[in-house]
Amino acid sequence: MSRVVVVGSANADLAVRVPRLPLPGETVLGSDLAVLVGGKGANQAVAARRLGADTVLVAALGDDRFGEDVRAALAREGLPAHHLRTVPGAATGVALIVVDAAGENTVVVAPGANARLGDDALRQLSTVVEPGAVLVLQLEIPLDACLTAAREARRAGARVILNAAPLPDAVDERLTALLHEVDVLVVNESEAMRLGGHSGQVDWLTAAAALRDLGPAACVVTLGARGAVRADAAGAFAHPAFAVDAVDTTGAGDAFCGALAAALAAGASLDQAVRRACAAGAIATTRMGAQSALPTLLELDTFLVAAKDFSNA
Repeated sequence: MSRVVVVGSANADLAVRVPRLPLPGETVLGSDLAVLVGGKGANQAVAARRLGADTVLVAALGDDRFGEDVRAALAREGLPAHHLRTVPGAATGVALIVVDAAGENTVVVAPGANARLGDDALRQLSTVVEPGAVLVLQLEIPLDACLTAAREARRAGARVILNAAPLPDAVDERLTALLHEVDVLVVNESEAMRLGGHSGQVDWLTAAAALRDLGPAACVVTLGARGAVRADAAGAFAHPAFAVDAVDTTGAGDAFCGALAAALAAGASLDQAVRRACAAGAIATTRMGAQSALPTLLELDTFLVAAKDFSNA
């Protein structure tokens, strides 16, 4: 298996369950506050590591108590601590998460040290990115850092996955350049609509194929309870969802991306990798939290056997 290298965010997640999401200006009483470890980068790195991938996370933390807690939690997951940079005087990134009774959520992120992940932290990439490796990026860190990492990975002979979330308000020249360095673009419905300039009802097979015109060799659009679609040089294909009783969708997208990266690093085809990613995302929705919901390799394989889909995944 090749290595998975994740360059991205690491946060403390402050989560509250509510009966329903509040309207603007409304106060809704919720559950006790849960303080968890998150951030798209950290979540996706933990997801890949739990699925057996040799995984490295490059991220920035503040020199505060949240930073200490995040570092300790990632170490317990087996992620090397020496690739986590501490930014003096900075706060660790924090995500404010509200989850309703149906499992839907809203998330607001204060980037903190994530916004300070720069070239000094990325110089070490040449020591961990190797031919055949899979680099995973998200957009909770500066676009310049993503572009630097993607170019370094391509020079080293690695593949690049970009989870384009959260999508910037405007597609500027840096994002345009980044998309041309990407092997697999992963977006959800709203991100795909914005990138593709869609409104109203969308044919997702066509939309996924059209996103390849922006630069990525392949595109995967996640559709929640409706599964996912992928488009590559061979065409556009639908991947049905796995039926589960969802309680919290917070970690599903990160479970998907981590599983996708782990499968590709293990030599799976994109078709096989997307199937495994759909299953990992489905499992994550059945549990509360982000990292706490991520499946292990045994859980994922057992789930696929029970779903009678293992032979295809």
